[in-house]
Formats: sequence, structure tokens, C-alpha cells
Amino acid sequence: MLITSGGRLIVKFCVLASGSSGNCALLATERTRILVDAGLSFAGLTRRLGSLGEAVDTLHAVLVTHEHSDHVAGLARLARRLKIPVYISKLTAPAIDWGENMPHVECFQAGARFVVGDIEVGSFGIPHDAIDPVGFCFHAEGIKIAVATDLGYITESVKFHLRRCDLLLLEANHDLEMLKVGPYPWSVKQRVMSRVGHLSNDGVSDFLLGDFDGFAARLVLGHLSEHNNHPEIVRLVASQALERRRLATPLEIASQSRPTEVYRF
Repeated sequence: MLITSGGRLIVKFCVLASGSSGNCALLATERTRILVDAGLSFAGLTRRLGSLGEAVDTLHAVLVTHEHSDHVAGLARLARRLKIPVYISKLTAPAIDWGENMPHVECFQAGARFVVGDIEVGSFGIPHDAIDPVGFCFHAEGIKIAVATDLGYITESVKFHLRRCDLLLLEANHDLEMLKVGPYPWSVKQRVMSRVGHLSNDGVSDFLLGDFDGFAARLVLGHLSEHNNHPEIVRLVASQALERRRLATPLEIASQSRPTEVYRF
């Protein structure tokens, strides 16, 4: 475990699951533990947190990027069972099936900044075919962590929010050639490739070559398509882009089936 010179753990982050079957990440300080999205079942979330030595009942809040089921499938039950608040865009909240008893919901306007415990949260709009999708920047103890998945392309606004991150979680959903010859109907392929779909490996490469500032101590690429991408293709494309920039940024590919390393700052 990495600790500071004073013997105190500062900030840690782990992608618990990333992909079309469920998305969820843990961000924690000494005082505050939050989930980013809740696409896992309660049992699945409990198991994955347990594998990290974390307990589900120590969570303080859930933050939601958008209403698609792979990001909110376990949300309502989790929030009710733990009696913790859900932070969600005010336009997205009505799209969630909350069941009979709505949990405590804290609505925000996309683009707003707010505080959860000792974590400052900045939200920003992203181009995706959801009602009001957002990415997040988290600031705690001088550390900045950004999450931007489910976006068709990287807008100038998104580029601004991804600057000076200590850790960046970015989508690398599909390889264009694999998508074109893959099993999806053409209408779905068009949606995925659109400017409100998902970010391709080529889109990631373009960002790394032209707009990535190289500041991050860790780059995590996630939300890979099971049918239209492969972790080693993603790793190769991203590594080549980083090498062309002569950047030694450590790279990890997030998985649907297991948590990433726990990143500690």
C-alpha cells in the first residue's frame, strides 16, 4: 500500500467493472467512499469490493453518468438497501426505474460542481445517445481523477476537463474494422460509430497524439466491446500513440470480468 510521508492513505481509485455488461468504479479517501455508476448487481458489487478488502456498507454515495442499463442496473436496490444518496443529472433522474420507494436523490445540472464528503466533483456534458450524459472530474487532497466513457467523440469541452489529471479513465470501445465485420445489425453499427455513440480505438489514438497532455500518472482505457475489440489491440494502439509522443504514461486496460489494480495516490 502506498502511503504518504505522514503515514496516511490519501486517495484511491479502482475500476470494478467496465464494459457493456456493467460499469462501476470506486473512489475513496480516508473519509469518503463513492461509486461511479452502479451497473453491477448488489451481490456482484459486494463480491468485487470484498476482493479489494472493501465493504459495501461503507459506501457514502453513488454518482451516475447516464441512464443506460449497464450503468444503473443495480442502482435502485443499492441506494435503497444502503440508504445512501444518488447524485444524478436532474434530466436523467426521471428516466430511472426507482421501484416503489425512491431513494434519496441529489439532482445536479450537467456542468455543475458539488461536494460529496471531502471530494469535490465537477460534471461535464459528453456526446452520447442518452438523455443528459455526463463525465466527472474528482478533486481530493490535491489529486484529480477524470472519468469519460460512453462518448462518441472527444469535444473541446471534454478535452479541457481531461487536462492535468493524475488518473484518466477513458473509453476505448471498438476497433472500426472489427465493428464493420462484426455480428451487430447495421443500424447498431451506425449508432456505435456515430458522434453520439462510442469512442473507437482510432479516436483514442487521435486524442493521445494531439491533445493528451501527458500529465497523468496512470491512463486506464475501458468500456471495451466484447465483440468488436480486444484488449491487446487497444494496448497496441494506445502504446504506439504514447511512444510517438515519447510519453511513458503507465497504461492499463479495464476489464468486464475483474477489477483493475487499486491506484493509490
